[in-house]
Amino acid sequence: MAVAKENASRAESSNGQSKNLIVLIGDGMGPAQVSAARYFQQHKNNINSLNLDPYYVGQATTYADRGEDGGHIVSGIVTDSASAGTAFATGNKTYNAAISVSNEDVSRPFASVLEAAELSGKSTGLVTTARITHATPAVYASHVRSRDNENAIAFQYLDSGIDVLLGGGESFFVTKEEKGKRNDKNLLPEFEAKGYKVVKTGQSLKSLSAKDAKVLGLFGGSHIAYVPDRSDETPSLAEMTSKALEILSTNENGFAIMIEGGRIDHAGHANDFPTMVQEALDFDEAFKVAIDFAKKDGNTSVVVTADHETGGLSLSRDNIYELNVDLWNKQKNSSESLVSALNEAKTIADVKKIVSDNTWITDLTNEEAQYILDGDGSSYKREGGYNAVISKRLLVGWSGHGHSAVDVGVWAYGPIADKVKGQIDNTRIATASAEVLGVDLKKATADLQSKYLYPKFKINRNKEVLFPAKPLAEALGGKYQAANGTATISGMSGTITVDLNAKKAKLSGNSSSITIDVDNDVLYLPLTAFSQITGQTLKWDALSERIMLK
Repeated sequence: MAVAKENASRAESSNGQSKNLIVLIGDGMGPAQVSAARYFQQHKNNINSLNLDPYYVGQATTYADRGEDGGHIVSGIVTDSASAGTAFATGNKTYNAAISVSNEDVSRPFASVLEAAELSGKSTGLVTTARITHATPAVYASHVRSRDNENAIAFQYLDSGIDVLLGGGESFFVTKEEKGKRNDKNLLPEFEAKGYKVVKTGQSLKSLSAKDAKVLGLFGGSHIAYVPDRSDETPSLAEMTSKALEILSTNENGFAIMIEGGRIDHAGHANDFPTMVQEALDFDEAFKVAIDFAKKDGNTSVVVTADHETGGLSLSRDNIYELNVDLWNKQKNSSESLVSALNEAKTIADVKKIVSDNTWITDLTNEEAQYILDGDGSSYKREGGYNAVISKRLLVGWSGHGHSAVDVGVWAYGPIADKVKGQIDNTRIATASAEVLGVDLKKATADLQSKYLYPKFKINRNKEVLFPAKPLAEALGGKYQAANGTATISGMSGTITVDLNAKKAKLSGNSSSITIDVDNDVLYLPLTAFSQITGQTLKWDALSERIMLK
């Protein structure tokens, strides 16, 4: 009750607003994941509660927009991190894989609360234990139709204005790839040219001072190592959080930051229960850093939630009314660290040695070892088999390796707490964040939508990029009509008439050599055609797969 009263008094005294905002996302952290972390603290460390517990205010729905591509359903009620992230960053629902763009054939960008905060003069930051280009951080500072386009996300960060970027994913800033869709140069010098201090170790992170106003920290080629696999040079989420807050809080106008415990989700996907517990506790320690800062500062709101639950975790199995909590810390390293060894194993004896070297298990049965050799039938193969055996010994269960649609918890402190209480939708996290900061999401979104469109497209054999005529014409303010084998596309500066059978076109009555493609009764045209009918200079950004309107 004391915490609730404190939150209420702060909301009243500050007129419902805060200068600063801290958003923490436990990726994949459903109710069972939180309970497991608490049980571990209680039974192994004699700590009665998580740092999060006193600030629980309610729960959020997580469902995505229904999305289809080529007749195949790509999303529905069960969300991924991209669509969920778009919801709690921008206040809009979208399809799975979308990074802050709408669910349309010609998508439009949605601005995030961090982008709106940038426009109001606040400093901003993104911190994660996953790749900094991964879905959850990406939705706050980039816009692409597919979360897999991580090189584009890295490139967009250059112009995003985000002051502090800390996570993994160095490979997406330096890797060369072909086909014109990936960056072909090292981005790090470009970040340095824009004033970023680039750091790659925990020690170099610690050496930064508050005067280092812009920082790009990359602590791994891919994701940051799991807690049990980290070296002394790998910073914890709490350490990254502390340094980010130190730097961002120097701005007199305030700041907004998103901090993600990204690998709770990854351990859940793999069904690696012991590692998942350690990742959840790592997140809880980062929350403590954030809440301690907020209490001392007196003008900071904190909100915590998850994008979804991962793995369908159950803290019971086999009709046994107990949990083997005393064994939850007996695994030395994550299952991820064993993948190579497991893949190289030839015999039951090989598997038994791998298991005994990494766990407490010295009595692995031949049947269990054979199950690991055979794999669990999923893409996780032998790693999945290993984790299935470990989970059975620990008396925990999983419904699979994917996400589930259960509601997730919401925790909050400061003026934002009253705005996210009870049963809410995940989009409320974004709108409440904007309200508490006093920033305008609609205005920021309108600014973005005046600059970019994100259409579906295809590339023909001549490597020419073509776009669906009807939705793109309409998105550009034009009209599309089709009847009797003829399509007419009109805009402010002209009209294109297409004979769909002969695949010939006329521009304002004159023959035109523009490329025409009809695929499954959908007419596709090159961007030059739309420039001609609209009178606009439209440019195709191949890396980000978007049309630049200005």
